[in-house]
Amino acid sequence: MTFLPVDEQLTLIERGVEEILPLEELKQKLERSRRQNKPLIVKLGCDPSRPDLHVGHGVVLRKLRNFQDLGHQAVLVIGDFTAMIGDPSGRNKTRPQLTLEDTRSNADSYVLQAKAILDIEKLKIVYNNDWLGVMSFSAVIQLASHYTVARILERDDFTKRLKSEIPIAIHELMYPLAQGMDSVELKADIELGGTDQKFNLLVGRDLQREYDQEPQVIITLPLLEGIDGKEKMSKSYDNHIGLHDRPEDMYGRTLKIPDELIYKYYQLAAAADEATLQQVKDQLEDEKINPRDIKRALARMIVTLYHDQQAAAAAEQHFDNIFIRKGVPNDIPTVKITKEILLVDVLVNNNMVISKSDARRMIKQGAVRLNGVQCTDLYRSVRGDEKITLKVGKRRFLQIN
Repeated sequence: MTFLPVDEQLTLIERGVEEILPLEELKQKLERSRRQNKPLIVKLGCDPSRPDLHVGHGVVLRKLRNFQDLGHQAVLVIGDFTAMIGDPSGRNKTRPQLTLEDTRSNADSYVLQAKAILDIEKLKIVYNNDWLGVMSFSAVIQLASHYTVARILERDDFTKRLKSEIPIAIHELMYPLAQGMDSVELKADIELGGTDQKFNLLVGRDLQREYDQEPQVIITLPLLEGIDGKEKMSKSYDNHIGLHDRPEDMYGRTLKIPDELIYKYYQLAAAADEATLQQVKDQLEDEKINPRDIKRALARMIVTLYHDQQAAAAAEQHFDNIFIRKGVPNDIPTVKITKEILLVDVLVNNNMVISKSDARRMIKQGAVRLNGVQCTDLYRSVRGDEKITLKVGKRRFLQIN
């Protein structure tokens, strides 16, 4: 493997990042790597407390892919042990603890979805329960001796909770140390993370020094607000665009972002190049151009990034048909019902909702229509001799024959 000159590598590495600490150390590591023809170990930890990934996660995953493309060794650390503690980053209360089985199940889904961005064939995947789960109590005490309570409490999340008299459990104080031990175990050269992870990443540097290792360089990436423009993107806020969303859902949700986030979404969610970003900037300053049209191009870019151009074009056509022409898609799935069945079961059996409780909620909210007529009857049944166009929400259709 022949590595690119350091300046050329830095051009790609620095694109879209928030902070590199310290930059000079990164240059030295890259120079040594090129001189010795040896890839750097680039670590990204993921906390599989939820199984769903969205384009906000895609920001840091794409930076890890940049390092893969440059020839370095990308390591995805599945935090199946640390997820049982719960990362306190950005939290104003203690997270519920998960079982190891929960975290492993979520992790499997995480890796499957990450394939949309990462080169899985070249990716090293490790689970931190393999080393953290076997530490003895004396080893944990020894680890804790390397860091002071005062340093841990400098963390902004903990400071706010102390001032607000919100309890902090002792196991939460151990989280940054546990994550830092991942860097020690892997002898990481670089660690990536969102800006909310800066404290944890710095603890990794400190612990590596304590264990007589060269400290890692940390690279932080901006956090992406959700489509509501208020909270950080998260499925729990229902303001996300999922990596595995259907093209039409991805397209429609992108159009919901507020105008002030258009440029940021091009930069982070769509991974636009410098020429495109300049073009978008010029368009946003042009009063003759409707921001809606800029968003439509953005939506096509995002769908293309995770699907392809054909899917993006079809998603836009679907959107125009449903929301502009108020029509019914031509390619909606069709099912045949041979016996009478509850509408709730039809919704669940055809994956239009995730559960019966979700189906009942959608019906109660008036989000279910039969042949264009709102249905709020929880006990409505569908007979085999009925012909119905079923609509759930704004974009989900089913033809029943």
